[in-house]
Amino acid sequence: MFKLSKKVEYGLIAVKHMAMPGENCTSSAKEIADKYKIPYDLLSKILQKLKKHEILGSVQGTHGGYKLLKDPKELTLAQIFNAIEGESYILDCGKHEDSEACSIYETCILSSPLKKIQRQINSYFNSTTLAEIV
Repeated sequence: MFKLSKKVEYGLIAVKHMAMPGENCTSSAKEIADKYKIPYDLLSKILQKLKKHEILGSVQGTHGGYKLLKDPKELTLAQIFNAIEGESYILDCGKHEDSEACSIYETCILSSPLKKIQRQINSYFNSTTLAEIV
């Protein structure tokens, strides 16, 4: 039921690659794309988003590329996901608490139980760090 987008998947692969012991701290989009068979153009856009959210920094020069700016022990999966896709919800009404956002808000029988599941998902991704999956 719950599925991560390809953008999030590719971003997580790239960030995990940069956090793995023994890997060069700085990696180019091309290096990562080639190693994991990820489309280069898409990966470049994802890495730019991660840079914009100050999860990655860029290094210029011959041995340049991207590097993690945050400690993997402090970088949560939610921070990575939200930087790439923005916040997402399993229900469209998940981010709203009023009837203006949904035409069936008053009679909906899914909203309450699925919001509970959404809170559990959010809690998991907000408490799981990159270091835990490296």
